[in-house]
Amino acid sequence: MLNRMLSMVYILMNKGMVTAGELAERFEVSVRTVYRDVEALSMAGIPVYAKKGKGGGICLTEQFVLDKMLISKQEQGEILAALVSLKETGAQHEEETLRKLRDFFKAEPENWVSIDFSDWSGRRKELFENLRYAIIGRRVLEFDYYGQYGEMTRREVEPVQLLFKEYTWYLRAFCRKRKAMRLFKVLRMKRLKVMDEIFKQDGERFKMQEPEVFVEEPDTFEMKVRINKKEAYRVYDRFDEEEITVLPEGDFLICLRCALDDWVYGMILSFGPSAKVLSPVEMKDEIRQRIREMGKLYE
Repeated sequence: MLNRMLSMVYILMNKGMVTAGELAERFEVSVRTVYRDVEALSMAGIPVYAKKGKGGGICLTEQFVLDKMLISKQEQGEILAALVSLKETGAQHEEETLRKLRDFFKAEPENWVSIDFSDWSGRRKELFENLRYAIIGRRVLEFDYYGQYGEMTRREVEPVQLLFKEYTWYLRAFCRKRKAMRLFKVLRMKRLKVMDEIFKQDGERFKMQEPEVFVEEPDTFEMKVRINKKEAYRVYDRFDEEEITVLPEGDFLICLRCALDDWVYGMILSFGPSAKVLSPVEMKDEIRQRIREMGKLYE
């Protein structure tokens, strides 16, 4: 009965006014039962009432939603927008939750974000679906993982969170091999398998409010690169305005703090002869060495 009465309230909020006959048919009960439910709701403090005569029916007072919710219109919009973003990650039952809150707030959500976890080929979609399932269901994951220098190891982890940072997806997880929290680059994870084992997310190692406890941030350096003006479209695609200085002759001076990893070296080398590293010295030396190694392939 309680579920029927709650559903009745949602219907009234969505449609405004419904006849007793329509509600009786919807819930497969008698009209007398519908009026009993209306009386019970009214006694519980929900301002539902019946209008008699032509065009009448059962309805709620117009201000019911605002009177019952200590949430501003802006806050209601933010809640709905948050649910839209949650829906984009593939959260379960999001459509029904979104519909109920939409009816309750009497507002349409702004579809402000769209996230596609797959690549253009669609092959990665299954990977992200498995990661989401494992994180939400707290299931242990097994996968082969390629380290920074190409070595492969089999890992068994307790997944906690997906993280998107600096154009790359990472998985936060407790690694049973290392016995510590680690960040794994998703694209280095191969032959992933979701296990039947369910882990408990508790204890000191899972303190999500203090990520610095377990996230190993790489060393960063102040990088300066000069890029030819003909690469303007790529410069503004890749770098923020605060990182770009336009030189008198039209070339660009890029200044930013970053980790000197394979991604950064690959990005700089992708500019070919249009980019020249000015600092730090370690980066200049590494770029020079990589260019030599590339040259050897064509000797």
